[in-house]
Amino acid sequence: MPTTDLNQILSALKFASQKHFEQRRKNGVTPYINHPIEVAETLARVADVSDPAILCAALLHDTVEDTDTSEAEIKQLFGEQIASLVMECTDNKSLPKQERKRLQVEHAPHKSAGAKLIKLSDKISNVRDITENPPADWSTQRKIEYLDWSEQVVSGLRGQNKDLDSLYDRLLGEGRTRLSDEKR
Repeated sequence: MPTTDLNQILSALKFASQKHFEQRRKNGVTPYINHPIEVAETLARVADVSDPAILCAALLHDTVEDTDTSEAEIKQLFGEQIASLVMECTDNKSLPKQERKRLQVEHAPHKSAGAKLIKLSDKISNVRDITENPPADWSTQRKIEYLDWSEQVVSGLRGQNKDLDSLYDRLLGEGRTRLSDEKR
């Protein structure tokens, strides 16, 4: 990987870590920055993605949605291509949660190839967290509903990378088994 690409990825990592510094995952313990790192790492390790724009956007994918970061700021610091990928992965937080969830399902098939990879890796990370390290206040039913919804979103993201598709399927199956055992 050229030094300039590596520097850009490290700049994105530093930026994301500064923006998510005080945030925690829904379990209340895990530092939030672990999530975008996992998303980018899964893309590199499992999907063999080496495109620096996709890896940077993976690291930055929640900054506009979950911090005070603007699209203009991402564009200025990282360029149009990365900003575009980040925005494709960003929910409009001014909409009610159910509408945002509906729109994720509706928009998934129409995303660019890079955004589909990022969103699928994001869902992989979320399914893993929901089943292995869930929010303490989530009932088994709420976790099952998340898995069901994620499967609807992922149905529109499939076909970009068979290894990511397979990893999602495996984790979804393991999650369903774990939650089925929880219900008993």
